[in-house]
Amino acid sequence: MQHFEIAVVGGGLAGSVAALALARSGRKLAFIAPASEKVDERTTALMDQSIRFLERLGVWESIAPSAAPLSIMQIIDATKRLLRAPTAQFRAMDVGLYAFGYNIPNNALTQTLDAAVAAEPNITKIEQSVETLDYSAERAAITLTGGSTITADFVVGADGRKSKTRDAAGIGTRTWSYPQSALVLNFSHTLPHGNVSTEFHTETGPFTQVPLPGLRSSLVWVVKPEEAQRLLELPSDELSRQVEDRMQSMLGKVTVEGRPQIWPLSSLMSERFGKGRLALIGEAAHAFPPIGAQGLNLSLRDVIALAELLAATGDRPIAADAGDRFNRRRRPDVMSRTFGVDVLNRSLLSDFLPVQMLRAAGLHLLGGAPPLRNLLMREGIEPGRGFRAVVDALRNEIRR
Repeated sequence: MQHFEIAVVGGGLAGSVAALALARSGRKLAFIAPASEKVDERTTALMDQSIRFLERLGVWESIAPSAAPLSIMQIIDATKRLLRAPTAQFRAMDVGLYAFGYNIPNNALTQTLDAAVAAEPNITKIEQSVETLDYSAERAAITLTGGSTITADFVVGADGRKSKTRDAAGIGTRTWSYPQSALVLNFSHTLPHGNVSTEFHTETGPFTQVPLPGLRSSLVWVVKPEEAQRLLELPSDELSRQVEDRMQSMLGKVTVEGRPQIWPLSSLMSERFGKGRLALIGEAAHAFPPIGAQGLNLSLRDVIALAELLAATGDRPIAADAGDRFNRRRRPDVMSRTFGVDVLNRSLLSDFLPVQMLRAAGLHLLGGAPPLRNLLMREGIEPGRGFRAVVDALRNEIRR
């Protein structure tokens, strides 16, 4: 029976980054992830903190050619309601950055991470699924689909919404759904995007264009499920015309590439993010709609915190309560981000006039108050960054 310091269960982007980061910290681990031929046509916008983490792992240089910088983000109220919010624009240069982050095709991320994992000597890749898990105070026993069993001092559950690692630990979840689906696609256009991402707020949800390299962009179009299905079934030229119309022809003529995908919108929150010898990351811990570029960025912050917690120090073993400590560390960030995304999405759907007034007033305040806007931009990039900037500015004033 093989024994490992850590077993990472789940081969998605979060699991791959976790395996690589923990192995680079000096831990010997098993990466349990069955082979998958599924092609993910989506893209992911990674913020500056996530990009710097990928740089430290030595994989960003290979990913960068496929990525497009997000130098400006703007929100346009495209509703037809009585109270409409003013356009709000956020510039990376206002917080001392060239770009808030980069938009990256998921396939490019996957290919680079797979190559890095395969070359890492501290990782043993096991292309099987987990059948059962048994946690004890000393270790975890994992039975695989092939019938063999391995043991590990610690388990990282990165096995998605239907997580076996979470269920085996007796950790429940809270789930809720939205009356929306996201139509996801890539498209080419005749005018340059200028590294500007534009989010149109509509009565059914956001319509978000995000730059890709060259004259290309990705799109997340949130609509009612029946409308998503209607759009999916349109001929390519008609869908392209409707995307262009919704974009107000800002990028010229639009041509949709390939076949779009539909993703129903729902959220999940685990009751705990760690327990004993288990830590939950990614969608095993939290999942919510593709709004505000939070999903994978939140998962990478899971990995950053976990790598700091489990970094090898000589022969120091992993503590039996490491999962509980991870839970305490991650709870404030995960809960605040999940709440923020939920409130933003529901505010778009609400026909309640006071809610519309608050939303419009909030965007108006951001547009007219640069210090507040910059604070929120920094917080969006990295939790605590905005408040640290305020503290540093006050210290400099005191020194003067």
